Amino acid sequence: MNSVQSIITLYPFLLGLVSFAIGYFFMPYVIQMARKKELVVKPNKRTSHEGRIPNIGGINIYSSFVLSYLIFSTEAIDFQYRVVLAGMFFILLVGFFDDMIELLALRKLWGEVIAGFLLIVVADIRLTNLYGFIGIGEIAGWLSYPLSFFVYLLVINGLNLIDGVDGLASGLGVVICTFFGVYFDLINESSLSMMSFALVGALLIFFFYNVFGGKFKIFMGDSGALVLGYIVYLLVVRFCEINAYSANIINSEFAMSAAPVVAICVLSIPLIDTLRVMVTRIKKGLSPFAADRNHVHHLLLNAGLKHREVTLVLILVNLFFIVIGLLLRNVRIELAFFIVVACAFIFTISLWRTVDRFEQKKAEKNSACR
Repeated sequence: MNSVQSIITLYPFLLGLVSFAIGYFFMPYVIQMARKKELVVKPNKRTSHEGRIPNIGGINIYSSFVLSYLIFSTEAIDFQYRVVLAGMFFILLVGFFDDMIELLALRKLWGEVIAGFLLIVVADIRLTNLYGFIGIGEIAGWLSYPLSFFVYLLVINGLNLIDGVDGLASGLGVVICTFFGVYFDLINESSLSMMSFALVGALLIFFFYNVFGGKFKIFMGDSGALVLGYIVYLLVVRFCEINAYSANIINSEFAMSAAPVVAICVLSIPLIDTLRVMVTRIKKGLSPFAADRNHVHHLLLNAGLKHREVTLVLILVNLFFIVIGLLLRNVRIELAFFIVVACAFIFTISLWRTVDRFEQKKAEKNSACR
């Protein structure tokens, strides 16, 4: 076993294959259990699927990730990561109960906050440096904790809300975790790289069933989306914290002076969409947590794209932002942030204009048919 662990430490992407294999083995049983216990989602006004689809894919994602990481991790699971795993299990339960009985928004938020408390306060996975943004470097706890909670809630809810068409949340999760897996491998942070690739493997098997499963189709549900966001938050914070104190990076040529902006680019689609939707709801006098069909994937569906086309387009846009982030990785952070915000604004305006043109053509076509 030691030799296997040594090989996986040298090539962390192999843990993704292990996680994929575990998920491949368990997925048929998860689908069978979901159907037997009626753990399914029925079509409603906010969905675009047909039939009764199992929605507990998050259980398979969680199991594949945890089993592969615990079995092959070369480091002892210390107190910090025991707390992380406990918090991840708690957020899985929050998502599972929301999938089953649709928790009130406030109760769901409290569940997320409790899991976040374990991660941010008890495990101490938090942001402590603003990289000189508007002249602020290291930050005190009174700012670090609320900032970390804000980022945490933004990340987990952003990935949860983007989960609206086949393969989108899992596809973006694969892109995000692959980025972090490769980066952490380059700087010899093998444990974090293994964690990233373990999640990649778990997401890939789900992606296959979700997009190409046919009669074996399954949704990840809130349980999967929240677990994904939980781990992505951890990866984002470790990415930013390692770069904030780049003397700790063994391969210093990979240090990034604008790492928070790069992280924003890596999570561009979920973050842009969540902020845009919440601002739109507030402007209309609605709760920022109110459900609607105004997310970016809904707009693209309204513009005539199919599920797989929407997923492909948004993954390509996210990859574009990652390239932008890498190009700006050592630019002054204020300038890098401004450029990314400008790109996000252009993307949003272009999206609205595309949807407006489609709706206008559709209206003209309907008028001509009368």
